[in-house]
Amino acid sequence: MVNFVIFIVVVALAFDFINGFHDSANSIATIVGTRVLSPLAAVVWAAVFNFSALFFVGTAVAKSVAAGFIDLKVVDANVILGGLLGAIMWNLLTWWFGIPSSSSHALIGGYAGAAVSKVGFSALLWGKKWIETLSAIVLSPAIGMLMGFVLMVLVLNLFQRVTSTKADKFFRVAQLTSSALLSLAHGGNDAQKTMGIIVGLLVATQASFVGETGLLSHMYVTSLDSIPVWVELSAYTMISLGTLFGGWRIVHTMGTRITKLRPVGGFCAETAGALVILSASRFGIPVSTTHTITGAIVGVGATNRLSAVRWGLASKIVWAWVITIPAAAAMAAISYKLLAAFNPL
Repeated sequence: MVNFVIFIVVVALAFDFINGFHDSANSIATIVGTRVLSPLAAVVWAAVFNFSALFFVGTAVAKSVAAGFIDLKVVDANVILGGLLGAIMWNLLTWWFGIPSSSSHALIGGYAGAAVSKVGFSALLWGKKWIETLSAIVLSPAIGMLMGFVLMVLVLNLFQRVTSTKADKFFRVAQLTSSALLSLAHGGNDAQKTMGIIVGLLVATQASFVGETGLLSHMYVTSLDSIPVWVELSAYTMISLGTLFGGWRIVHTMGTRITKLRPVGGFCAETAGALVILSASRFGIPVSTTHTITGAIVGVGATNRLSAVRWGLASKIVWAWVITIPAAAAMAAISYKLLAAFNPL
């Protein structure tokens, strides 16, 4: 069992890497789309600030994921692995087609699907965290859109007497700050979801590590009240490395195909997205960074004219959001059944 749990931790960190790879567009699409930074410089910039979230953002989201959605009494190693496999498959599928779906909701959907596959819907803790998360599917892009729109209108009015050349020069620098803030917000919210899964696994399998010495002693975790430092460091490192390698298919979709952005628009979209995500992290809500920044980009584009937004593409993205949780849940349910058949616990 010890080796199996270690293997699952590695799979969880692989998901974290894929999360960063898949969601790198959240942090860099606008700054690449406005040509403030080259793609290579942008991913390095984003990765650094993804990791820096370790020092500024707490662990409320990790604790919510670990204990807020699934009854820990039904959780075992196969449930965790099945959930991770479902989330990874959905992430890779949407990455291949360049669709900016939510890694967060894929993970939550996968976790739920595997647990339901084991004991039925009684595995789900219907309550506050489900309400917050499902509400966020609608509210986070809507609030991001509203804030992006309001910020853009405010900035345009403040800089209406400034020449476009001077304004462009100012916001090319300002966008470095807003991109850094968005990357910090992205790392702070998304890395915690993997932390929550790993800690949930370690608590559920704590009996396997009783009396272990050396490095394995650090895997003996009896409570969800605190996140081990090695789990935090591992999660932030992997999501940062994933961002460093980048998901260029999705960068193209978000940075150029939804709407055409200038540095001022990129600054407003990134700032709006970061504020929404950091607020959600403060209250332990695993919000989708993809949904939020996409909404903010749409809001900024709409200040120009409604036709500036490619609503057909935006509607396809919305459909991807809607089906992410059930699709990842279905893949995870199948994965769990296969795991339980070949590796009964």
